[in-house]
Amino acid sequence: MVRALVFDVGETLVDETRIWSRWADRLGVPRLTMLGVLGGMAALDRSYGDAFELLRPGLDVEAELAAWRRDDPSGLRENFDAADLYPDVRRSLTDLREAGYRIIVAGNQPPQAAATLAAMDLPAHAVHTSAEWGVEKPDPAFFDRVVAVSGQDPDEILYVGDRLDNDVLPAQRAGLRAALLRRGPWGHLHAVRPEAAVADLVLDGLDDLVVALAEGRLHPVG
Repeated sequence: MVRALVFDVGETLVDETRIWSRWADRLGVPRLTMLGVLGGMAALDRSYGDAFELLRPGLDVEAELAAWRRDDPSGLRENFDAADLYPDVRRSLTDLREAGYRIIVAGNQPPQAAATLAAMDLPAHAVHTSAEWGVEKPDPAFFDRVVAVSGQDPDEILYVGDRLDNDVLPAQRAGLRAALLRRGPWGHLHAVRPEAAVADLVLDGLDDLVVALAEGRLHPVG
């Protein structure tokens, strides 16, 4: 029986459209170009960093971020806020918490994201980031930390994310259950891959998770 639900952040809870649109404006490229190149990176199993290199060869991203902070100290820049939450997040997490699940947020996020997530006052029992833990997905140590903070056995935890490579497959290797959310470029592309069949659930949204768990559609262990 699943007792804890652990949620990734980017493109699981947070819509990153505004973040990447601001990056496009910062780099002086059309927003559609920025978003299209990101989609290409997702299709080719390449990283966000490769998108920057394609659009601005030789760009020092950290130096650019530092310059951006100086130019726009009070702006969101590469960050997010409550306005970026997907519409189903608060509703679904509330329903799941009221159903008795332990709700945890844990994803690959920079140091400043922890305070932002805390300020959102999400209906979660705990919020953690890779920066806090000093380890990022898909490292097995990240999922060891997930198990530790959940207080449950691995097979009693369902990790929910939008990627096979960072979320579903490493979570399952660590003994957790895993749901693939068909959301964002990685989510849609990964959901049609053969490997998606190993996910315990493939979802179109978080409301679907509420229904799937209520109906007992999670496959039994073994």
